[in-house]
Amino acid sequence: MSLKYLSHYAPELQHQVKQMMAERSIGAYIQAKYPQAHTIQTDKALYQFVNEYRKAHLKNAPLLNKVQYDNTLNLTHRALGLNTAISRVQGGKLVAAKEIRIASVFKNAPADFLNMIVVHELAHLKERNHDKAFYKLCTHMLPDYHQLEFDVRVYLTGLDMCASMQSTG
Repeated sequence: MSLKYLSHYAPELQHQVKQMMAERSIGAYIQAKYPQAHTIQTDKALYQFVNEYRKAHLKNAPLLNKVQYDNTLNLTHRALGLNTAISRVQGGKLVAAKEIRIASVFKNAPADFLNMIVVHELAHLKERNHDKAFYKLCTHMLPDYHQLEFDVRVYLTGLDMCASMQSTG
């Protein structure tokens, strides 16, 4: 099985994850490190959660018109969240509606992983590209952002492994 979520990480880290895969211990690793689940199961609760984060960390960022879980975002497209601005004409003016969509897989993920995805998508309100300024903003909002991003990738690798084991039966 490939490490598609971890391909740009150091070979030593990839080796550690392959070892966990062989031992089938990814789930235990994630559960031990991130035992805290979240209770944000509805789009309304997600909207409130994201807006509280935005208010606390990005006071000058534009208001969000919609935040929701999205069943169409999936791991095959490597889209865990989307940040979009949809332009509409209202009363002769062009208005941009800001939306964030988060992959439904995060409904059942550890709370820290949902935080990481929310921070990532909120950072796109200020920084469009994945560059140094973007990651600096992410770590400003969530100091352990890089570790969480790595562990989310390990988590997704574990989910893929479980799915492939179920399909081969």
